[in-house]
Amino acid sequence: MDFDYSPKVRDLQSRLKAFMDANIYPNEAAFHEEVAEGDRWQPTRLIEELKVKARAAGLWNLFLPESRRGAGLTNTEYAPLCEIMGRTYWAPEVFNCNAPDTGNMEVLERYGSEEQKKEWLEPLLEGRIRSGFAMTEPAVASSDATNIQSSIVRDGDHYVVNGRKWWTSGAGDPRCVIFIFMGKSDPMADKYRQQSMILVPRDSPGVKIVRFLPVFGYDDAPHGHMEVDFINVRVPASAMLLGEGRGFEIAQGRLGPGRIHHCMRLVGVAERALEAMCKRVKTRVAFGKPVAEQGVTLERIAEARIMIDEARLLTLKAAWMMDTVGNKGARAEIAMIKVAAPTMACQVLDWAIQAHGGAGVCDDFFLAKAYANSRTLRLADGPDEVHRNQIGKLELAKH
Repeated sequence: MDFDYSPKVRDLQSRLKAFMDANIYPNEAAFHEEVAEGDRWQPTRLIEELKVKARAAGLWNLFLPESRRGAGLTNTEYAPLCEIMGRTYWAPEVFNCNAPDTGNMEVLERYGSEEQKKEWLEPLLEGRIRSGFAMTEPAVASSDATNIQSSIVRDGDHYVVNGRKWWTSGAGDPRCVIFIFMGKSDPMADKYRQQSMILVPRDSPGVKIVRFLPVFGYDDAPHGHMEVDFINVRVPASAMLLGEGRGFEIAQGRLGPGRIHHCMRLVGVAERALEAMCKRVKTRVAFGKPVAEQGVTLERIAEARIMIDEARLLTLKAAWMMDTVGNKGARAEIAMIKVAAPTMACQVLDWAIQAHGGAGVCDDFFLAKAYANSRTLRLADGPDEVHRNQIGKLELAKH
């Protein structure tokens, strides 16, 4: 395993870092100020202007491995770029590399028909529209996706879609015009062939945004996480992705790369938290000496450095295995990073918050918001418990 970054990746890292220094970090306060003005759910002028700059700089659609539509990067090559973008939670959209759109674009690229690609993938790649992924349901334990109760029923040349979904991220944005919806199309089939995924336009009759769901008090506007009702929604039969009963197959293809992206963004935010902690403790004095000289502070800094590097290397290994043996061959490593990276980020952020004192839990710094996001990722794309079960079973199978 060679994790040395290629010249191409080093060049992109350098350009991304320069863009972040010039355009993202100086505008963090301006972003929050703009969102706070008027309607919080409207797209921000700032991000739209920065998108133009990012595209002109050749920093656009850096994902999509094995596709001519992307930047031609493997998962291993894209991972360190995710780390840089993840240092500011809203930065990925500037480069058209934000969830859930990246995952949805990968689904359309891999499993969509040519007509579906033309109608939905192309405008997503252009950054002209946004999308949502409607899978989790409030009425069942969605950590077991076979519990999903939403229905997709064939009716002549159409399918009728019913169900209530929640945590449909991105649905708060008025540019979100298409959902990928997962539901049961054949409840009598094998339990992993009951589900299908289908494209549901947001403006379809019967689609209703019920409410936004705050994350530890943050509404994440204008992106948002929404609860959405689908009541007798009719869509053409051509909206089915790949075919009936293939929802789990699509989900596995989608979630592997998505977990890599999430985990490397978490490494990025943890790096930034460690930097903030080091700067803070060198400028504060307690009990007669700098906080940096307190034994517990040095221990936490050291542990943070160890944990961040461990998580980065494990994530790069998972990405490398996805590139070489595929998602199925890398399933243990993907599960491991999904447990390790959010746990690591939460711990490093917790220490950074502690070092900042009262300032750490308010919005004077990025730490409280980053902690809320990182803690959520111990649930998103499968909770820790599910991944640990899978890791344990795979390990036992070796013996």
